[in-house]
Amino acid sequence: MNPAQETRFYYHAEGHAFSGQFHRPVCVPIEALASISLPTIGGHAHTRVDNFHIPRLVTFKAAHTHVTGSQPDDDTYSTQVTTTIEGLRILDFLTVDRIVGRLTSERKRRDKESHILAFGSTYENLRIGGYEVKVILRHDLFFRCKTYADLVKEVASDKKSGKIAATSSGATVCSLVERIETDFPGLDKTKHVLVIPHFGVISLAEIFAEPSRRVLTMLGLELGSPDAATLVAGQVSSNGQTWP
Repeated sequence: MNPAQETRFYYHAEGHAFSGQFHRPVCVPIEALASISLPTIGGHAHTRVDNFHIPRLVTFKAAHTHVTGSQPDDDTYSTQVTTTIEGLRILDFLTVDRIVGRLTSERKRRDKESHILAFGSTYENLRIGGYEVKVILRHDLFFRCKTYADLVKEVASDKKSGKIAATSSGATVCSLVERIETDFPGLDKTKHVLVIPHFGVISLAEIFAEPSRRVLTMLGLELGSPDAATLVAGQVSSNGQTWP
């Protein structure tokens, strides 16, 4: 038997456009919308949700997620996951025309890890309290860091520049945010986490990373006053493993 045939690649890519729960003054759970995962054998899958509406709390015009996995040649395995949400409005305070979260990965048979990129992830016309918020992402971070060890080393200096980064138990949390430009008063724009008085905490382009795995959450919200909620928009995950 050809030795190459003895090794099997297990594809993995998944994403969803929106999920969460409002805790008070009313309890409203929101299931994972436009959620889909890639079979371990590869292939493709797609899902879509249109005109989602919870009065006063959250609405969006459309959300869709697409995953693919294939072997372009005998030595390479590739995956892609993209989730998009359009016309999102939360509590009539946070609005965005379009959020795209996208991860692609490539694994050579000789490599120990997949090289994962986030090109295509973006925000279009994000506004908070009517103020435009321009988010500049550092896509070169994943481009330069082909392994998890590369990423840990690269983001170790983030704290010195004010960015948030932490590594523990073989996992790292950091962000793709390079900088934020906005006239919203009183915000610390050096971090990917924005603390909005009388609204809550907004996390942008947050990364959870492990060897050969990246989870990108384009928008995370912990709302506290007067409406309490935990919400996620534009979350994608990609990796893949060979066995044995």
